[in-house]
Amino acid sequence: MSTSSSNPRRRAIKHIIAGSLAIGTTPAFAGSVSSKRGEESNYNMKGNINHSVCRWCYGSISLEEFCASVKKLGINAIDLIGPKDWPVLQKYGIYSSMCNGAEINLEDGWNHTEFHPQLIKNYSEMIPLVAKAGYKQLICFSGSRRNLDNETGWKNCADGLKQVIGIAEKYKVTLVMELLNSKIDHKDYQCDRTAWGVELAKRIGSENFKLLYDIYHMQIDEGDVIRTIKEYHPYISHYHTGGVPGRREINETQELYYPAIMKAIIDIGFKGYVAQEFIPTPKDAQGQIASLEAAVKICDV
Repeated sequence: MSTSSSNPRRRAIKHIIAGSLAIGTTPAFAGSVSSKRGEESNYNMKGNINHSVCRWCYGSISLEEFCASVKKLGINAIDLIGPKDWPVLQKYGIYSSMCNGAEINLEDGWNHTEFHPQLIKNYSEMIPLVAKAGYKQLICFSGSRRNLDNETGWKNCADGLKQVIGIAEKYKVTLVMELLNSKIDHKDYQCDRTAWGVELAKRIGSENFKLLYDIYHMQIDEGDVIRTIKEYHPYISHYHTGGVPGRREINETQELYYPAIMKAIIDIGFKGYVAQEFIPTPKDAQGQIASLEAAVKICDV
């Protein structure tokens, strides 16, 4: 991801004002997509990985067209979608595997108490909507350090999140904090190591707070991907992919071998979603969807 404020994902996850939150209230259809000759991909998923894809990477494709294309590939979920777009997903029988829209942005997060009032309001309003729509996960962020030490960051995050975790427990929604690299893409981001996020999870002490392990980001900041997944998997409820370097395709052009990583995820008994989050090299829609299909096949072990 680019660190520029014009980054597509940054635009995609900007705060959705309360007036727009009331849109996504229709129960979601979370079933898998059935294959139909002439409509679906001829490739049959193995069923070991629950595949998803991050919407922001395909911003040049309309959501309607993207949903139709994703469904044809046999993918039944899309990440980082807020309430105003849930009806489009539901129209195509696609699940919102990681909801967004309650966060302020990636920098102004739970680690600074001055943002707590707005964040508590946002998440208190959004969590019931996520549940009512039939979804289970809502993303959150630590925010930038701004000279905070680890102890203060942990304390502030825990103090703030504990004020909404009871709502998450009541509605059976999991708040998921994303691990982002602070070396290249999100300089100064505090939750930039798996161990940091795990310590925060321990302090919150709820099964409704987990981590989003972004394989791309954690390869950059700490490496040791497979061992880390095996050690900390009880604290991880979601995964993102991405080629290193550059967050491009996850094929032989980059340094990670994704079939082995996916095998490790299967071996720990993970039943959640793995979402493709790489920036396709092709500029045209057909090429981008072909790139996505290739990535899914790499991960479908």
